Amino acid sequence: MTDTARSFTLVRVFDATPQELWDAWTNPDEAALWWHPRGVSTPRESVTIDARVGGRYAYTMINDETGESYPTGGVYLEVDPFERLAFTWGNPDAEPEAAPKITVSLDPEGERTRMTFVLTAEGAVDGDIRDGWESALDVLADHVQRSGTRS
Repeated sequence: MTDTARSFTLVRVFDATPQELWDAWTNPDEAALWWHPRGVSTPRESVTIDARVGGRYAYTMINDETGESYPTGGVYLEVDPFERLAFTWGNPDAEPEAAPKITVSLDPEGERTRMTFVLTAEGAVDGDIRDGWESALDVLADHVQRSGTRS
C-alpha cells in the first residue's frame, strides 16, 4: 500500500522516564530488544550505535518466520540527550541526503514521557513503513515495562 503523504507522526505516552527511553534508542543492548516490529528480531551482534551528530548506527532485522534479513542504518543529525534525537533511516549504505529522516522528541509528563516520532521522506511513504514503526513502538512499550519501569 502506498500513501501519498511524505511524512507521518506517531505519538505515544510511555510509563518510563525520558532517560529510560533515550537509553532504549541509544544503547545497543537496549535497541536490539525492540528495534523491530513483531515477528522480527534484531540480533545484538548486528547493532552498532555512535549516538553523536555525524555518528552512524546500523542494525539488521531478521524475519522470524522466513529468515529474510533487513539491514538498516543511518546517520545522526541531532543528539540532544533525553530530549531529541534526529537521524536518517533506511539502507545503511544510502546517501544521507536521500534517506528518510526520523525525529524523536521526549517530553516528560509527570512520571511518564510523551514521545513524538516523526518520519519524513522525499517521496511518498509506504504504508508498510508506518505499520512497521507502529508495531516497533508496541515492542518498545513492552520492553520498557519489562525492564522495570513504572506500570
